[in-house]
Amino acid sequence: MDVITLKDCRKALIAALWFMFLTFPLLVIKVNTTENLVIWRWHNLLYVGVAAGSASLLTSIFRGLHDRKREQQRHQEKVIHISLTERFFSNPVVSRPVLAAGALFFLIFPLLFSTYQVNIMTTALMYVVLGLGLNIVVGVAGLLNLGYVAFYAVGAYTYALLNMHFGVGFWVALPLGGIMAALFGILLGFPVLRLRGDYLAIVTLGFGEIILLVLKNWAEFSQGPGGISNISRPGFFGMEMSMATTLNYQYYLTIAMVLLTIFVINRLQNSRIGRALFALREDEIACQAMGIDKTTIKLTAFALGATWAGLAGVLFAAKNAYVNPDSFTFLESAMILCIVVLGGMGSIVGVIIGALILILLPEYLRAFSDYRMLAFGALLVIMMVFRPQGIVANIRRSYHKKDSAP
Repeated sequence: MDVITLKDCRKALIAALWFMFLTFPLLVIKVNTTENLVIWRWHNLLYVGVAAGSASLLTSIFRGLHDRKREQQRHQEKVIHISLTERFFSNPVVSRPVLAAGALFFLIFPLLFSTYQVNIMTTALMYVVLGLGLNIVVGVAGLLNLGYVAFYAVGAYTYALLNMHFGVGFWVALPLGGIMAALFGILLGFPVLRLRGDYLAIVTLGFGEIILLVLKNWAEFSQGPGGISNISRPGFFGMEMSMATTLNYQYYLTIAMVLLTIFVINRLQNSRIGRALFALREDEIACQAMGIDKTTIKLTAFALGATWAGLAGVLFAAKNAYVNPDSFTFLESAMILCIVVLGGMGSIVGVIIGALILILLPEYLRAFSDYRMLAFGALLVIMMVFRPQGIVANIRRSYHKKDSAP
């Protein structure tokens, strides 16, 4: 079997022409408004065509080699193949020192970097919480939710409104934000109990847009597009703190929230409810035939996922001391979903890595602002082509019956 065929060359040519067409206005045409000139950068078009065609050919080569290897393995004894990342995280001798070093790095991060870097890392850690919460719904239960940002908004506005009207502090509003978001999750869960796949995605997307429109247009309730300002920041036994100290304090609060989220979700996946959620993801009909209450499990998934979004929303409102509807658009839901898909659906470690990459990478690529989103999109395309299961794939569990001694 040839590694490269005529069909692969034709696909590479089509890919090159398609990418050249898509990037033509961005990379070729440059308008000089000062001198009223149009500069044509045709060499950039050549670079894009060569790069896209080469990438397509390399993809075909790797796929051909992979298919050949799989054909050879069909005649051999069936074994379980574990990827490099899965092997790393399943080996405690190697993974524990690395994880300990990572924990130490995050612990002393505010001492090593500026307040700007601490602020960025706090935002990234909040997205870790959001990604882990959506991972319950999408990765574990297999329910595609495109309106997840609505629960994020519910938590943020719960704290903002309670603080504005009743002077409620952060620590009281934190559980209330989670509870309120969970109630909205159950409210969304009831109409979509019979829906799956694309239909479920459309309904959840509509739910997120409804919440956004309510926040924008119901000015008597949410203060409209102007938002709510002067929200109280988290306190520590009434102590007065400077701005830098407050940022560090919020950073460690977010770290504690991430650890709590990891602990709860890890316990959830190993529990009876977690196994029911995995069964629902694999086959809904078989899950129901085994005696699992599909209604209860779906509502549980929506409520649990929404709870963590609500908690992250309260953290967001406290961190910025200001909320407005423009912070909760569909692009936020898409970003959180990309975190789950890129990291690996159902994988806790993968979601953490995916959140740190997708949130920190754009910040540190500001020097390449013209091509930042191009690099971002290329990263997602490369991951979906070469590793569609994500950075750290969730290891499928297997159970073996232990032979009894004679």
